[in-house]
Amino acid sequence: MTVNWTVFIIIVGCALVTMIPRVAPFFVVRNMVLPQAVMKWLSYIPVCIFTALVVESMLDKQSGTLHIEWPAVIVLVPTLLVALKTKSLSLTVVVGVVCMAVVRFFW
Repeated sequence: MTVNWTVFIIIVGCALVTMIPRVAPFFVVRNMVLPQAVMKWLSYIPVCIFTALVVESMLDKQSGTLHIEWPAVIVLVPTLLVALKTKSLSLTVVVGVVCMAVVRFFW
């Protein structure tokens, strides 16, 4: 398969444009000491993102009304318990993926 150079350059450019805003703040802030108020505010961001992802996956809009996705609610319980007990993001993700695989296999 041949790749047109124009398409290749566009793909690389899009990757850079996507990556730079995500990586640049880490390089700017890594040698700075941020005020305690900013650190406290930043500590809430993972919780907000996690909540948005969970709620979005638990609700489904069908014909103008919201419906609860029960498989997602079932998986939420053990995943949330692991997250609260271990505070490990990687273990929480693994438990969530495995639980969802099991639920989808039987549901």
